[in-house]
Amino acid sequence: MKYDLVLLHAPSVYDFRKNSLLAGPISDVVPSSPVFEMYPIGLTSIADYLERYGLRVKIINIANRMLMSEKFDVEAKLKKIQTKAFGIDLHWLPHAHGSIELAKIVKKLHPKIPIIFGGLSATYYHKELIEYPCIDFVMRGDSTEKLMLLLMNKIETGNTHYADIPNLTWKKGEECGYNPITYVPKDLDDIDVPGYRYTIRSVFKYRNFLDPLPYNGWLQYPNTALLTARGCTQNCLICGGSREAYNQNCNRNSLALRSPKKLVEDIQFISRFSRAPIFILHDLRQGGREYVREFFSRLKKLQLKNEIVFELFQYADEEFFIQMNDSVPKYSIEITLETHDEHIRRYNGKFSCTNQKVIDTLNFALKNGCKKIDLFFMVGIPGQTYQSAVDNIDFCETIHLACNKDPRIFYFVAPLAPFLDPASPAFEHPEIHGYKKFCHTLEDHRKAITQPSWKHMLSYETIDMTRDDIVNSTYEAALKLNEFKLKYDLIDNAGYNDIKEKIIKSMDYIEKIDFLLSLPEDQQTAELEKIQREIEELNKYSICGKNELKWEVQKNYANFFSLALVGLEQLYEDYVNIIRNRLSPKRRQQFQLDTEQRKIKM
Repeated sequence: MKYDLVLLHAPSVYDFRKNSLLAGPISDVVPSSPVFEMYPIGLTSIADYLERYGLRVKIINIANRMLMSEKFDVEAKLKKIQTKAFGIDLHWLPHAHGSIELAKIVKKLHPKIPIIFGGLSATYYHKELIEYPCIDFVMRGDSTEKLMLLLMNKIETGNTHYADIPNLTWKKGEECGYNPITYVPKDLDDIDVPGYRYTIRSVFKYRNFLDPLPYNGWLQYPNTALLTARGCTQNCLICGGSREAYNQNCNRNSLALRSPKKLVEDIQFISRFSRAPIFILHDLRQGGREYVREFFSRLKKLQLKNEIVFELFQYADEEFFIQMNDSVPKYSIEITLETHDEHIRRYNGKFSCTNQKVIDTLNFALKNGCKKIDLFFMVGIPGQTYQSAVDNIDFCETIHLACNKDPRIFYFVAPLAPFLDPASPAFEHPEIHGYKKFCHTLEDHRKAITQPSWKHMLSYETIDMTRDDIVNSTYEAALKLNEFKLKYDLIDNAGYNDIKEKIIKSMDYIEKIDFLLSLPEDQQTAELEKIQREIEELNKYSICGKNELKWEVQKNYANFFSLALVGLEQLYEDYVNIIRNRLSPKRRQQFQLDTEQRKIKM
């Protein structure tokens, strides 16, 4: 089968199946594994948008395929592909190694096929990326769907005049071009983010449901997510998606929202094939009071069966939770509180309110039907000391008692790891915010992520904590949290013992790896290989229970008839798009250039 574009997602470290890397807790509080196999949702929105115009786009989650089977041969898979272009995401910086190594393999197998990079980290490091011989283009910014169509039309027709495509970094022979970021859309209503219609359609169209799976275990636990906005109203110091970071990296100085109408239409579509929880990414209240009111009003009319999971960035009053409870049969919330210290929270920008306001928010949610609350604390944030990191667990107990020991609150602690986010205020002004950076360039991060333990992967220290302090306080806080959960029957004895054993073993292996790294270099690899199997086990939820992040549902999918009907509808829609776009490449290119450039200038 021939494609116009094949989008690839790489593992964090490409050769993770051979190397012993103690990733520890750096991925414990996200759905994916230390391989970071979950690809960014922008891949699906790009694929969906391009297929509207008759292009054939396939997503292959290389990282997940490698995880699912040790026999999966990446090069054999890629060699068979016939396509006009490859796209590789570098959205999150932990993929700095894997994405480029994958690009090298693709270019070796298909030397004449262009390779396009994209994502927030690719945008930040676009000038470094374009210097790699295996990379031909970097599409910058946070909204590249329409720009990718313009580029694909150029590739299809052989037009090498790239200077008129906004946001594009390109090279032609020895010449490189850095087109300014001038395309920054003000809303998201004309694209699907994510493109679940594409995902369902592609399974039927390309007859392969393994390639586009979002993460390992998705078939057993098919969570979905919807993006409410690009950009952010908050300016958290450590976040690469903060207001200041978006302004610097993507030239975005205002929020681009998806309307309540479109969001609810997306939720309705998801509910036709999935019964699993639907995550609403970002705090809805960024859109304003009327935006929230309209969203909940429309959502209520759906009579939804799925649970909805909402994010909160700041204190919420009782009225907000009353609206939630009235609009859906089940809902949960996620709060990244980061610290018990009110002063640090105000400085960093997350939940900048008193601790009493935090407790009030939780009690309002519990009182008004919230099924589950995930509360996250972090180690390594500005102004935090070793003792302050450990004291977070005392605040967990304070919360628990103030909330009548309600078991619906789940407590987590994790390090800010492995890297500071590029473009975040902390990354750009480390001295001002109490950080010491070890990694500056893309190549620095590529080397760091391949270090054998997460301690040596850390791209920073703070003026209050060394790398050793960050690692040790994380494990001490995790042990203390484990004791707290057992004390209040939030976990059973078996779960407690399992977590305690993994934490203690992880601490031992941190020391063991430190010792191995002190050996002569020619001995290190062989010694690390001897402990590879044990390290792989420790990387699986090393400081929390593997089911603590899950929302239990009795049935993950809709019935087979509903799934088949959705698939057939999407195939029919694809057929209509193909007929509508059955113009010659040259005519289609000119049509698209005219229409899209008019939109871009508006």
